[in-house]
Amino acid sequence: MAVCPVWAEWECSITTTYTLAHSPDADDIFMYWAIKFGWVGTGDIKFENFAQDIEALNIATIEGRYDICAISFALYPKVRYQYAMLKTAVSFGSGYGPKLMKQKNKTLRPNFSCALSGENTTNAMLFRIKYPQAVVKYMNFLDIENAVISGEVDAGVLIHESILTFDNSLVVECELWDIWLELSHDNLPLPLGGMCLRRSIPLNKAILCEEYLTKAVKVAHQNQKLMSDMLIDRELVRVDSDTLQDYLGLYANSDSICLNDTQQTAIDRLYKIGYDHGFYDKAISCRDYLIPSEYKELRKL
Repeated sequence: MAVCPVWAEWECSITTTYTLAHSPDADDIFMYWAIKFGWVGTGDIKFENFAQDIEALNIATIEGRYDICAISFALYPKVRYQYAMLKTAVSFGSGYGPKLMKQKNKTLRPNFSCALSGENTTNAMLFRIKYPQAVVKYMNFLDIENAVISGEVDAGVLIHESILTFDNSLVVECELWDIWLELSHDNLPLPLGGMCLRRSIPLNKAILCEEYLTKAVKVAHQNQKLMSDMLIDRELVRVDSDTLQDYLGLYANSDSICLNDTQQTAIDRLYKIGYDHGFYDKAISCRDYLIPSEYKELRKL
C-alpha cells in the first residue's frame, strides 16, 4: 500500500490531548459520546471535542484547525496531504440520502435557486453535476428547510435529521441517491461523511486514536437504546426517541464501525466521478490514504 505523505517519527514526543470536531447531528454525537460518557477508555490520549455544522468542519479541515475532524467525503482529495482518512465513524446512504425538496405544486426551471449545506459537501458536488444551471446558495443545513418554505429559494437539499422531519408543505423533487446511481452506474452505497486525522500526529498515536474511536462507535452501536436515552435526557439531539432510532438506523449502524471493501470501492467511485467532472486534480484511491495500522504489528517483528 502506497502511503503518500511522510508520517511524523514513531517515537516523537507530543501532547496527548487532541482536538476532535464533529457535527451536532445525531449520528456524529451518537458515535462520539461513548468516549464522553466514559464507556471507552483512551489511555494517555485525551480528546477535546467541538461541534460545528458540516461545512464549518470542512472549512476548518482546509485551514488545518483540528487534529481529528468529521468531513464530507467529497472534500477529502483536497486535504489528502495534510490529513489521513479514518476507517471509522463513517456515514453512507444505501437506497436513501439527502433529498432535494421544493414546495408543493412548484415547477423548477433549469436555473432554479437552491440552498445547499456547503460548497465542499458530497451532496453539493452531486447536485452541481446534475443541475449545472441551478443558482446555488450555501447556508447552514439547519436553515435550508425554512428557506424553501419561505420562498427565499426555489428548492433546497435537506441532510441529517431533516430528511425524516421535513414540513408537510414540502415534497421531494429528487433523491440524491438516484443521482448517485445515475453517475456511479452501480448499486454502491453513497459516501456521505467520514473522519480524518492530521498527518503530523505520530503514527503510533494515530493508530491508537483510530482504535479508540472505532471502539467508541462499536460500543455505542451495541448499546444503542441506552445511548439514545442518555442523549435525549441530556437534550443533546434535536429529535424524539422514535425519530432518533430511525435516523441512527440510516447513518450510525453496523456499517459505520469500520470501512469495508464495498464502501472503499464506493469512495473511489465518488472520486473518479469528481475527477471526471473537474472537481479534483486526480482520481485517488482512498486505500492509499488510510492510516497504515499494520505498522503496529510490524514493530513487534
